[in-house]
Amino acid sequence: MDTLDVSRWQFGITTVYHFIFVPLTIGLAPLIAMMQTAWVVTGNERWYRLTKFFGKLFLINFALGVATGIVQEFQFGMNWSEYSRFIGDVFGAPLALEALIAFFMESTFIGLWIFGWTRLPKLVHLATIWMVAIGVNASAYFIVAANSFMQHPVGARYNPETGRAELESIWALLTNNTTLAAFPHVVAGAFLTAGTFVAGIAGWYMVRNARSGDAAKLDEARTMWRPVGRASLVVVALSGAALIFTGDIQGKLMFEQQPMKMASAESLCHTETDPDFSILTVGTHNNCDSVTHVLKVPYVLPYLAKGEFSGVTLDGVQDLQETYNVLYGPGDYRPNLFVTYWSFRAMIGLAAGSVLLLLAGLWVTRGGRVPDQRWFSWLSLLAIPTPFLANSSGWVFTEMGRQPWAVVPNPTGDPNIRMTVQQAVSDHAPGTVLFSLAVFTLLYGALAVVWFYLIRRYVIAGPDAPAPERTEEPEGPDGPGKPGKPEEPVEQLSFAY
Repeated sequence: MDTLDVSRWQFGITTVYHFIFVPLTIGLAPLIAMMQTAWVVTGNERWYRLTKFFGKLFLINFALGVATGIVQEFQFGMNWSEYSRFIGDVFGAPLALEALIAFFMESTFIGLWIFGWTRLPKLVHLATIWMVAIGVNASAYFIVAANSFMQHPVGARYNPETGRAELESIWALLTNNTTLAAFPHVVAGAFLTAGTFVAGIAGWYMVRNARSGDAAKLDEARTMWRPVGRASLVVVALSGAALIFTGDIQGKLMFEQQPMKMASAESLCHTETDPDFSILTVGTHNNCDSVTHVLKVPYVLPYLAKGEFSGVTLDGVQDLQETYNVLYGPGDYRPNLFVTYWSFRAMIGLAAGSVLLLLAGLWVTRGGRVPDQRWFSWLSLLAIPTPFLANSSGWVFTEMGRQPWAVVPNPTGDPNIRMTVQQAVSDHAPGTVLFSLAVFTLLYGALAVVWFYLIRRYVIAGPDAPAPERTEEPEGPDGPGKPGKPEEPVEQLSFAY
């Protein structure tokens, strides 16, 4: 492998590892804020216990997400220095905003939330977790805005004297139509992940407690795990519907902005009118004409592309390749068709795990029931990783589908703002990058194991026991309520607290 291949592998591996944590962080923070709000409004201690329980899991995920995300930005300067030189003035703007606004908001208010349980007024403390929820989603917006510039560059102009792209309008950059389409889709995917995560854990606990034979645990399953499980299933349903709606909008936009990506997602080799949507193919894909479409559905692809069921002509990979040779010079402008085709289907297919949990969960908890079926316990656990994998598949499709471009040419923008990954890579020896690839892969693999171990450990440990009732304050040497030694706070901090 040459430097380009190794650099792409390194960025791809570190990004996929990092993205294990991102959707759960984005989606779980608002859900925890809702749980704490329910506790503040109702005074029901079970919502307090759930807030603390899922708060621990959130903090584990957040900490490892930060640790793995720091490396991402360094790679732009280390492995992709030519990209940074050409586009850094533009690309760096949303990343700077993410650090200065969103990340500082997250880190400040998460600290207040962690240590403010016994130090802040209840409503002020509630506001801190809502600020964390806003912060993590604002962070996602700025990151999506930066990525969207790579997919559809706007708000910049090319300076022929410096040979660089320069920011012309930060407003145009932040309101890029690609950003406005992608951000809701990303957030919907995050809520699907968090909703499935909470519903899966709640489902497992309902079955576990129902089968324990312990009356107290059965009551806990009925009064604590069933309500949060049902509520999270509603989140799964709403986020699933939002994913379909936002995905349709984003897909239509991609057919306009990146027709090669969408043709590759269908292994559509030649231009056709009203082509069928492919569900299953056989063949090597990258040798486009060898692909056989085994299972197809009519009318779907024209609607996905243009919102019409017939009369739609879509460009094929081979014809687009010839067009790009004329526009951009000789080269291979096709992405890896195999990866693009199957990652698109994995993104859609893996989301079915959440749908299955939704349907089964609503059925077994109907009419106040608490499930005790062992199969539902297994389904709850097996469904948890499916939205994680679906989100990762979606990003693999998004990034692999734009290859060989680091910055995809905007059909209606400055034609000089474009760059291939070959032009973007740093001039390092392959061995240097290979060494760092090996180190990061092993390190991130170890962190993934740590993440899974901690999440599993604290899920099995379960929520903390109900806080003991406050007793009358003892009379100290200074009078009632003023003992000689300060009493310990009732709510003890545990683990990340």
